[in-house]
Amino acid sequence: MDLLQRLVTIFAENGYVAVFIALMICGAGLPLPEDITLVAGGVIAGLGYANVHVMFALAMLGVLLGDCAIFLLGHRYGARILRWRFVARILTPSRYAKVQEKFHRYGNRVLFIARFLPGMRTTIYLTAGMTHRVSFPRFLLLDGTAALISVPFWVYLGYFGADNHEWLATWVHRGQASLWLLLGILLLILLFFWWRHRRRSDSYSQRP
Repeated sequence: MDLLQRLVTIFAENGYVAVFIALMICGAGLPLPEDITLVAGGVIAGLGYANVHVMFALAMLGVLLGDCAIFLLGHRYGARILRWRFVARILTPSRYAKVQEKFHRYGNRVLFIARFLPGMRTTIYLTAGMTHRVSFPRFLLLDGTAALISVPFWVYLGYFGADNHEWLATWVHRGQASLWLLLGILLLILLFFWWRHRRRSDSYSQRP
């Protein structure tokens, strides 16, 4: 929570610009956790330094721009980017092999799953761009859909927990598991509506 407190102080003093810059840094793969950054943005909104809905919109923009920048860098420079010292530190041979294995197992769906894998997110996006496995519009669709689940979760968690540090600390630690649970519930809801639509379609087709 020390990092969260430091970020809250910086964001409260510098506002939306500081949050946006921090999220771009997260997207670049630097050691700044995106979830804690989003929570800190929500906290300053809860303390009255920002509007929470504007913070959510800004956070979505910052997250997507950071992700797209990494993807497009890989897409533009391909395997040559592995010779860059900064990239070589992020995308080590072992990580590259692990990402390739995930693509082989899950296909392009791994781009959606990557939003919920903090340690692998940047390397997955970079690899997807390098290998030209997916078009940019499809990448943006998959990443944006996942961000619409994770970003509001963290921002509004910080907003509602701004005045209760003990509650917030508990849910920040539980956060990733809770996010997976939320994702599972949303998938079950979508499956239910798909099943109900399919059932209605079948009943209409069987009418004389």
